Parts: sequence; structure tokens; C-alpha cells
Amino acid sequence: MQEIKIPLDWPDIGELEKEYILKALASGYVSSAGPLVREFEQRFAAYLGINHAVAVVNGTAGLHLALKLLGIGPGDEVIVPALTFIATVNPVVYVGARPVVVDVDPCTWNIDPAAIEKAITKHTRAIIPVHLYGNPADMDAILGLAREYGLYVIEDATEALGSTYKGKKAGTFGHIGVFSFNGNKIITTGGGGMLVTEDPELARRARILVNQGREPGETEYEHKEIGFNYRLTNLQAALGLAQLERLPEFLAAKRRNAAIYRRELQGIPGVDWQHELPGTESNWWLFSILINAEKYGESREALMARLSGRGIQFRPLFKPIPLQPCYSHYSFPPCPVAVNLYAEGINLPSASFLEKDDIMAVCANLFPG
Repeated sequence: MQEIKIPLDWPDIGELEKEYILKALASGYVSSAGPLVREFEQRFAAYLGINHAVAVVNGTAGLHLALKLLGIGPGDEVIVPALTFIATVNPVVYVGARPVVVDVDPCTWNIDPAAIEKAITKHTRAIIPVHLYGNPADMDAILGLAREYGLYVIEDATEALGSTYKGKKAGTFGHIGVFSFNGNKIITTGGGGMLVTEDPELARRARILVNQGREPGETEYEHKEIGFNYRLTNLQAALGLAQLERLPEFLAAKRRNAAIYRRELQGIPGVDWQHELPGTESNWWLFSILINAEKYGESREALMARLSGRGIQFRPLFKPIPLQPCYSHYSFPPCPVAVNLYAEGINLPSASFLEKDDIMAVCANLFPG
């Protein structure tokens, strides 16, 4: 196996994280009981400028919880984008609802509002827009449709911490927003996530459901409803607090990396990338390009093989939902934009600890070879 010389996006862990973890260990609180979980929730909510944040075990759990909180279940339809990580869609099936997959915009790669409107039926209950690779979706159009048709909006902001849409943080527009702290996300707690909302009742119920249906702080083991073991641990929260302190540093590095890529690649025929809407700012979690083989003079597969042979880590874009074997029994409509983006797309090294010289080295290897 070729040694990885320039990684895609590994965790950026330093002395501050070690300090927080050691303090948590010394306190004796290592599981879901401990003060740091609540502190992490409060600091996270403050960063976003939102009233309520509830820590969860991962982003998938957060999306599942969001659907449960909004009462979505059998007989309901939820509109989702064709181009996304499969965890956006699976929770819809967990609650017994039907995912309705629609195509994406060819410039932003995010869910297409025109396609959303065409897919709305009397059974539609919610829209889950995804800020793909950190790039904010067209929230004005999506929220307009939600108001017009009386739909819930659950923002999948799992990749978009720090991204903004018209000056407001991604994840704070919908009825519920969900973030992920997986090992490759912009901040990490190893695993973990956060559900955010402005609705105090949704937040109250979320705290019960993550705790097996038991009221927080309740002495008796009385469970008011069937819940889940979706709690974050105190150790994870310690790591999250340290990472949150360093978030401005991570965002600056990600955006610097993206700026270098755009500058260096703009003159290469057949190369394009994901574009931001006016008034938005992506966190550029993963900078991603498209390779038009005819104009570029080399296939995407040949380029990937060449990068791999030189120790440069990459990955293809997410495989569109209509192409996923586990959803082959669903009758999804054609999503040609998503399929084409997948066929041409590559995620490039974007780790926050990469230096300018690392990004320049990747760029040098992207010239047709």
C-alpha cells in the first residue's frame, strides 16, 4: 500500500485537546454523566447564535432524532438530495417514512429548489437540505417552499460548521439543524454530533429521547416514552470544547486551502469545482473538483490512480442515492446532474494542518500527466 504523504482530512489534535481530556479523566467523569456535555452544548449554541443545542452520539442519530421529534413516520414523505452521504437518507427509512430523492444544482451541487417543488405531494412532511462539503444550500428558496406548503425543514449541516448564508450560520435556518463531529469533520469528538433548534419544546423532548426517554436529572428510572441511548460522553465533550476553541484556526486554514486550489487550477482545461451562491461562505470542508476527461486529456480514473501512486489521498464524491444498491427497490426519478457530478468528481486533500506547500504539491500533480 502506498504511503499517504498528503492526507485527505485527518483530525487536527494538539496540546489543548490533550489538556482538556486529561482534566476530564482526572474528574472521574468519563461517560454521559459529567458537566462538560452541558458546557459543550452551551458554547456550541452560543457560537451559532441559537438558543438550544443537544449533544448526540453522531450526526446520523441527530437526523433520526429530528424526524422523531417532528412526528414524521409511516405514510409521510421526506424530500432529500440525490447527492449526499447515505446517512442523510437512512434515518427517513428508520422512522418508516419514504425518502423522495431529487436532483441537485450543477453549480453548488446542493438540492435544487425547482426539483423540490415538483416533488411535493399531499404526503410530503419535510425537506432535508444538505450543505454538501460545507457549501450552503439555497435556504431562501427552500424556506419559501416550506412556508408555502407547510413543511418542516431539517438542515443536514453535518459538514457545514462555520459556513454562512447571508451572514447567518448554516444549520440555524430550519426547524432543526444537525451537525457531525466524526473524525474527519471540521471539529471532532471522535464520534458525536449536535442537534440545534430555536424551539424550547423540541429541545426539551430531545433531551428526554437521547436519554432512553428519561427526564434529565430524574432520580427514578422512569421512562416517559421510548427513547434512545444517543448521549455524548463527558470525554467526548472535553475534546469538543478544545476543538471548538480552535475552530477559527481550522476555518481559516480550510478557506486558505480552497483559495490556493481555485487560484492554481483555474487555468487547467476541463477542471471545475463546486461554487458558492452569492452571499454565502463555505467552510470548504472538502475542496472538490470535476474532471471533464475530453477537455482535460485524462480520465478521472487515470488521475486518481496517478494521485494514489504519489501518496496523495483523495476520494470520489458520494455515490448518488439512486445508484446505491440498498435503495435499488425504490423507484427514484432520474437525477442526471448528481450522476454526472459523481462520475467526474474528486475530493482533494483539505486537512486543516496542511501547509501551503502541501496544497501546491497537489496542484502540481493535477496538471494532466
